[in-house]
Amino acid sequence: MVRSSGRTVTEVAREIGVSAEGLRNWVKQDTIDRGQGAPGELTSAEREELSRLRRQNREQAETIEVLRKAAVFFAKESDR
Repeated sequence: MVRSSGRTVTEVAREIGVSAEGLRNWVKQDTIDRGQGAPGELTSAEREELSRLRRQNREQAETIEVLRKAAVFFAKESDR
C-alpha cells in the first residue's frame, strides 16, 4: 500500500491500524527481500536461516554441556 498509493508510511499505518515504525520496518525489509537493500543487509530467508543455525548451535552447546557433566560424574564413580 505504501509503494502503490504514494501516501506516506505514517498515513498508511494510521489507516490500517499499525505503528508507523513497524510498517516502516516492514517496508524496509521488503526492499531488502526484493534485492534492493544495502550490501550486507539480510533477506528474510537469510534471517530465518541464521536464526535456525543459532538455535541449532545453542542446542548442540547444551548437549555438549550435558555430556561433559556426565563424563565428570562417571569419572568420579569409577574412582570409587
